[in-house]
Amino acid sequence: MIELTTKYLGMTLRTPLVASAGPYTKDISNVLRMEDAGLSAVVLHSLFEEQIELESQELDRMLSGHTESYAESLSYFPDMSDYNISVDGYLEHVRKVKQAVSIPVIGSLNGSSMGGWVEYARQIEQAGADGLELNVYNMATDPDVTGHSVEESLVDLVSHVKATVRIPIAIKLSPFFSSIPNMARRLDLAGANALVLFNRFYQPDFDLQTLEVYPHLVLSNSNELLLRLHWVAILFGRVHADLAITGGVHTAIDVIKSMMAGARIAMMTSCLLRHGLNYAGQLESDLVEWMEEQEYSSIEQMQGSMSYKNVPDPTAFERANYMRVLSSYTLRQAHH
Repeated sequence: MIELTTKYLGMTLRTPLVASAGPYTKDISNVLRMEDAGLSAVVLHSLFEEQIELESQELDRMLSGHTESYAESLSYFPDMSDYNISVDGYLEHVRKVKQAVSIPVIGSLNGSSMGGWVEYARQIEQAGADGLELNVYNMATDPDVTGHSVEESLVDLVSHVKATVRIPIAIKLSPFFSSIPNMARRLDLAGANALVLFNRFYQPDFDLQTLEVYPHLVLSNSNELLLRLHWVAILFGRVHADLAITGGVHTAIDVIKSMMAGARIAMMTSCLLRHGLNYAGQLESDLVEWMEEQEYSSIEQMQGSMSYKNVPDPTAFERANYMRVLSSYTLRQAHH
């Protein structure tokens, strides 16, 4: 009997297959389908602090603009207790999803201020989320902002949120740190229960007709997994926090590689958008088939087996491998 269970954020999950934050999770019916397809947990779409502030400001302008013109204008608006700005809608979504499914439901928060991170984290916990993923997507564009200050802010954020909530928290990081192992250790010491590697860097494109910069979203592919495997393999056994891989998980082989690097779970969105929610069931079947063929009895057995600390030649993760890769490439003879 193949044992697929794994542990993440203090919870025992049926399999390591988890839905990451994405558009599918905005709809309760889709979350139900995810559960039916075999996904063992779901991370809801992110609540953005900026969006909350923007909608609050628009509501304030709408009210103040009309009240200056018409004394009776307040009667034109619905009861404000029924007005559903983002945070209220998100919290209600958390509550409804929790009622609808039996798998763990993890909230996702993308904040912009310390007060916002802490307050909304507390509210998401109160709404019933089993855990909280802090989606840290901070672009330092000011030359006066140092790397040290960015790192200090992140460590302080984790400390403050941990002091506020009791549910476990995961930190979804970008790969853009001078020393990822040091950053991981500091976040670990600050109380992070899990580190999610990595946030995808969405790069804008240029429209040369309109001379505008516009958002450009491309679904991930399995090639993106390599960066995640590299750093999870290096971090395995060096931090207490659980390690999760997100970005580039598209096949059962990708899941297996993630486990062998040292991840507790393999998170996915792009492959579900590309193949449909039922694809999760196919991934699980392929995973079991591979484990049977290779005589693995459990997920736990393979976790970390190809990490930095467990492979015979750890220099494969270091500078020596960089030199080997470059020297091993041979140019093909051009045909004329």
